[in-house]
Amino acid sequence: GRNGSEAYTSANKVSVPHESLKPGDACPNCKKGTVNESVKPGHLVRVRGQTPLGATVYELQKLRCNLCGKNFTAKAPEEVGPDKYDAESASMIALLKYGSGLPFNRLEKLQGGLGIPLPAATQWEIVRNSVGVIEPVLAEMIRQAAQGRLFHNDDTTMKILSELSLSSSSTGSDPTDAGHRTGVFTSGIICVLENIRIALFFTGHRHAGENLVALLKQRACELDPPLQMCDALSRNMPEELDTIVGNCLLHGRRQFVDVARNFPQECLYVFEILKEVYKNDAEAKRQQMSDEQRLHFHQKESGPKMDELASWLAEQFEQRKVEPNSTLGEAISYMLKHWDKLTLFLKQPGAPLDNNVCERALKKAILHRKNSYFYKTQNGARVGDLFMSLIHTCELNGVNPFDYLTELQKHAPELSSHPDRWMPWN
Repeated sequence: GRNGSEAYTSANKVSVPHESLKPGDACPNCKKGTVNESVKPGHLVRVRGQTPLGATVYELQKLRCNLCGKNFTAKAPEEVGPDKYDAESASMIALLKYGSGLPFNRLEKLQGGLGIPLPAATQWEIVRNSVGVIEPVLAEMIRQAAQGRLFHNDDTTMKILSELSLSSSSTGSDPTDAGHRTGVFTSGIICVLENIRIALFFTGHRHAGENLVALLKQRACELDPPLQMCDALSRNMPEELDTIVGNCLLHGRRQFVDVARNFPQECLYVFEILKEVYKNDAEAKRQQMSDEQRLHFHQKESGPKMDELASWLAEQFEQRKVEPNSTLGEAISYMLKHWDKLTLFLKQPGAPLDNNVCERALKKAILHRKNSYFYKTQNGARVGDLFMSLIHTCELNGVNPFDYLTELQKHAPELSSHPDRWMPWN
C-alpha cells in the first residue's frame, strides 16, 4: 500500500548532489571509466506535519523621539501585501469544507488548538468573498456541460434551515410543482464531453430531472439528443427531457442483493451473468476501445448473456416458479419492466452500464449533510454547490483542486473577461 515518490505531485523537490563525485569524474571503482547521470536519481520521501492554515506575524519595529514624541514605524516587506487572508486561505478552507466535509466549527477548534485561531464566521466570510471572483467560471462550465454527449443524474435529500419555516407554513400546494415543493434536494449531474467530465451540483426544490431540463436549455439546437443515465425514478425523467434514456444496471442488480438471503440460488444466477457483463466492459476499457468498437464487443460477448438472463426472468413467471408478489418476484418485475433501458449499452454507442459515477459524486453532498447537517440559507447552499462543482470537476479530470482554486483567485481580471480559458482542463 505504499505510494511511490511519483505520487507526491505537490511535494517540494530538493536535488542533492553527490558529496564527492560530479559528472565526468573518473570512476572510483574501476579507475578507468567516467561517471555520468545516465541513471535515474534515488528518491527519499519525508512527510512533515503542518497546520491547514499557517500564519506569519511581522513585528514592525517602532522608534520614538524622546523629545517630540513622534513614532517611526518600519515599513512592511513588499511581499506582505494588503490582504490578511491570501488566495491559498480561501482555497484551503473551501477544499476542507466542501471537498472533505470538514465543518467550519471543527476547523475552528483544530486551528485554535494549533495556536492559529480562525473563527467559523471568519471562514465563511473568506469563502463567500471569493465566490464573486469564481462565479464566471461556473457559468461557463455549465454552458460547456450542456453540449455534452452523455449525462448522469441523480439527487439526494438536503436541508436548508431558512426553507424549513417556509415549508411548515405551506399547505395544500401541488407537490409536483418545484415552486411549491417543500422538500429540498441536492442534484448531481455528471456531463461527459469527449475526454472531459464535468460535475455540477444544484441544491433547491427541484429534482435531478428538472435541473437537467434547465441545463439543457443552453444546449445548441443543432446537436443530437444526448444520452442520459439514471435510475428508474420518474423524478429523474420529466416529460420535457429530450434524451436517449438508459437505466442503471446496478439498481436492477440491487433488487436481487436485497433478497439474496432468502433466494440464494436464483440470485446467484443473476449475479454471475452480470459479473460477465462487467468483465467485458472492463476489458473494453483496458483495450481503450472506441464507442463503436465497445458497442460491437458488448453485442458479441454480452448480448447472448443478457438474452439468456431475459429468458430466465420471463420463465420464472411463465412457468410459475416464482410468485409475482414475492420479494424475488418484485426484483424480477423491475428488471423486466425496465429491460430496454437497462440494456441501452447493447444499442447505443457510448452508453454506460450504470450510474455509479453520479452516485460517487453525490457522496460529497452526503458527507456535507452528515457532518454539517444543513445549510443555513439558500445563499449558503449556492456557495456549497459552486465549490463542490469545481472541486469534483478537478478530481474527475486529474487536476489539483487546491492549485486550481488558488489560480482562479489570483487571476480575477483575466478570468472575468475570458472564463472559457480558465476551465480545469485548460
